[in-house]
Amino acid sequence: MKKLLIPLSLALSVTVSGQKKTTKTNTLVLYTYQTFNCDNTGYFDPGKYKKEEIDGVNKLLYQFSSGLFDNHTVFKLSDLDDVRKNKNIYLQQLEKQYQEKKKELYGIQVINLPEWKKLHQETIQTFENEYQLKKEDLIAYSDPASLKNSKYYSTCKEYIDAVSSPDKQKMYTVWKNFAEAKSKENSNPQLVMDKFKAQFNDPRKDDYALIQLIGFGFYNCANGSFRPDPNDEGTLYEKFDKVFTKLKTDCDEP
Repeated sequence: MKKLLIPLSLALSVTVSGQKKTTKTNTLVLYTYQTFNCDNTGYFDPGKYKKEEIDGVNKLLYQFSSGLFDNHTVFKLSDLDDVRKNKNIYLQQLEKQYQEKKKELYGIQVINLPEWKKLHQETIQTFENEYQLKKEDLIAYSDPASLKNSKYYSTCKEYIDAVSSPDKQKMYTVWKNFAEAKSKENSNPQLVMDKFKAQFNDPRKDDYALIQLIGFGFYNCANGSFRPDPNDEGTLYEKFDKVFTKLKTDCDEP
């Protein structure tokens, strides 16, 4: 009987060991998420992470990374006329979006690690800055001098001084310099300068100047001043993927 007990105890040991491994695997929780044009499926350890925290990081990376507010981009005179006419409506819509998204963003839970806490704070700051910029931009097309009070005045002083100056010649000079700088970055520099000359000779040249100096000069200057380093984004996406085991990705062909 003693000889039989030895292999039986070994068998029981193997069985128990196998059960422990199976139990550990079964505790993993399925999680699915989308990354641009890809569907991702993986498993996370609930002993390390809470689903609410993973959801929070997911939102920061893919929902709150861009396009937080409606765009009323002004490319042409009809866009300018529209923004001026409907300024108050668009400002009300902006405020409504701000309040709704603020409540969600500020209440997000994130994984308790420095990189995710930092991402949360940076996203909040970008959100606040983008809201302020959108608001200032909408108002400025009707009242360029309002930009004198912009929080981005010191950063984008050249454009603000140009559009708010009573000296139109100052605005025209900055506009011309801006067009020349853009032409050097274009594959067809002459086309850019021809467009500038045509707009400069148009009866509504002052409005064309505002479109270029507010909608592109000032806006891009201010927008670029508060955006996080894009080189950090790839690392964060990779770190998020590493939260999961057995991760599978299914992407649509471009």
